[in-house]
Amino acid sequence: MSQAELAQTDLDAVRKLKTAFDDIKRQLSRVIVGQDEVIEELLIAMFSKGHCILEGVPGLAKTLMIATLARCLSLDFSRIQFTPDLMPSDITGTRIIEEDSETRRREFKFLPGPLFANIVLADEINRTPPKTQAALLEAMQEKQVTVGGQRHKLTNPFFVLATQNPIEQEGTYPLPEAQQDRFMFKVFVKYPNFKDEFEIARRTTGVAVEEITPVLDGQQIMDIQHLVRKVPVGDHVIHYCLALVRQTRIGEPGVPKFVKEWLSWGAGPRAVQNLILGAKARALLYGRPHVTTEDVKALAYPVLRHRILTNFTAASEGVTTDTVIKRLLEETPEKDGELLKDERFKKIFAS
Repeated sequence: MSQAELAQTDLDAVRKLKTAFDDIKRQLSRVIVGQDEVIEELLIAMFSKGHCILEGVPGLAKTLMIATLARCLSLDFSRIQFTPDLMPSDITGTRIIEEDSETRRREFKFLPGPLFANIVLADEINRTPPKTQAALLEAMQEKQVTVGGQRHKLTNPFFVLATQNPIEQEGTYPLPEAQQDRFMFKVFVKYPNFKDEFEIARRTTGVAVEEITPVLDGQQIMDIQHLVRKVPVGDHVIHYCLALVRQTRIGEPGVPKFVKEWLSWGAGPRAVQNLILGAKARALLYGRPHVTTEDVKALAYPVLRHRILTNFTAASEGVTTDTVIKRLLEETPEKDGELLKDERFKKIFAS
């Protein structure tokens, strides 16, 4: 196949993906009211091979949203309710001794745990001890688990979607920064507006049950993941991503004064990688074969909010990570010419 034919094939795939994205939103709207931004960010993470943390108070349909999305994508779905007594083997699986009915010979057999699914909902992940939380690390990063010294490959595609409850924090185990960094996005699920909540009340108090028609399957999702990697990114977009992330690192030259005052820790290189990959996936969902800085700006909050740490000064002034990100977006030039000529950013790029 020639380069021109290959390019045309990719453009056709982009158009098909845009149509599939619209179909997915249409199917999900039969069950889920509103939450368009959350659904979009979940799909972007999936098409980028990323994992998500969803944070919101109880009753906002986080579990229903993920389960419905799995049905819409023809993927196996598994839900793990994290509790203080949950052990690593409860999620990864365990080995048991099994006796052959004919030979009477006994041998070990591996029983897969709930991690062996395409979409794993880690419900209230901050309710379980660090030992069990850590069992997710290998699965999320390596797509495998190790039990009894043997490695077992997980189902592909594989996504971990973890939920957290921001209230009732007593007796919980907040995720360590190293594990939070494994998640591509941290998505806030907010209260619905009046119109959406009215529709929720009307739908969920009747007897009607909506049927979901699958739009994509596992192989098509893996094809999309490969297509995302092929989307070209201009140097000016990469410069913009680097400018946003490198400004969060206190102690580095050229860092804004408000960052030094409000942050105790900045984002690492994985933030840049996820900004670029997410921007590529977002461009495809909107039917574009190229990335713009608008794609990066749209994903700056879910990518950065769990990778920067505010200090006591910020807490005392009511400043959140989203406040810092908003200020960074306002003070970072989008045009490459302005960015590279700015004396402050010259120092940031030279460090």
